[in-house]
Amino acid sequence: MPGNYPPPGNYPPPLAGGIAAYGAGSQLPGGAQPGSLGIRFAARFVDGLIVGVVQVILYLILPNGFFGSLIFGIVSAVLAFAYFTYLESSRGQTLGKQIFGLRTVGAAGGIPTQAEAAKRNAFLLLNIVPIVGSFLVLVAYIVIAVTINSSPTKQGKHDEIAGGTQVISIS
Repeated sequence: MPGNYPPPGNYPPPLAGGIAAYGAGSQLPGGAQPGSLGIRFAARFVDGLIVGVVQVILYLILPNGFFGSLIFGIVSAVLAFAYFTYLESSRGQTLGKQIFGLRTVGAAGGIPTQAEAAKRNAFLLLNIVPIVGSFLVLVAYIVIAVTINSSPTKQGKHDEIAGGTQVISIS
């Protein structure tokens, strides 16, 4: 029987009337608006620029060669992971999210726990893998974008892995 199955993942149950009840720009339970894919991309881009400046400085001071490249890959991945995890678990938003009026909420509401923020951003550590790490992160971003776009509550696979975190608009 179509329609008589639970929703996939850890998304909130659908409203009466199905996915169409959410509608474009509709409010989620509790009155929150989900952050759209486009605005989330813009915020992530700004955060990438911020982390990128530090990574360029690291690149310039680390030695050249295989060992320097290996150290740079590890430090860069850990830096990005730490940036997103720390800011989401301490403030509920990164600098990019703050600029664009977004906030990450934990599965229970409020600021995400460190564990939720770490699970949500763990895919960034794939950059540690030599040669293919950047490709794996790109694949993860594509999966996340597709799942955000197809979710009525705009939650991505990383939100599901983190137990149901969500990015909301606060503006």
